Amino acid sequence: MISRRRLMSGAAGFACAMALSLATAVPAFAADLTGKWKAEYQGPDGNSRTNVFTFEVKGETVTGTVTSSMAPEPAKIDEGTLKGDAISFKVTRNIGGNEIKLSYTGTVKGDEMPLKVSADMGGQAFDFDIVAKREK
Repeated sequence: MISRRRLMSGAAGFACAMALSLATAVPAFAADLTGKWKAEYQGPDGNSRTNVFTFEVKGETVTGTVTSSMAPEPAKIDEGTLKGDAISFKVTRNIGGNEIKLSYTGTVKGDEMPLKVSADMGGQAFDFDIVAKREK
């Protein structure tokens, strides 16, 4: 006959094992980001712009490039991470002889990715929002 204490300790062990397996399975549910994404938006100066992001993902590391209608030369994505559906990355560009540092943070939602962009251009900081859509 199984004692109540032994039954409870077995149930607790099973619950711990299930919790551990679920916790380690979370990285398997990272958002699908690999490929090209396009954002058409109005910049802080009111002008229409287009960015094309090409992402590659290995584990939680995001790499790739960004091209822009203002600077068509591809810029490298740095410090990119993807944790679940949360993405962040940085890009440094040279536009008209001025260095501009851009930090992107957002959430992958299927085929759309709303991003908050924080920019620093020679000490002048500004923020704006864009939405990138998966290119099919």
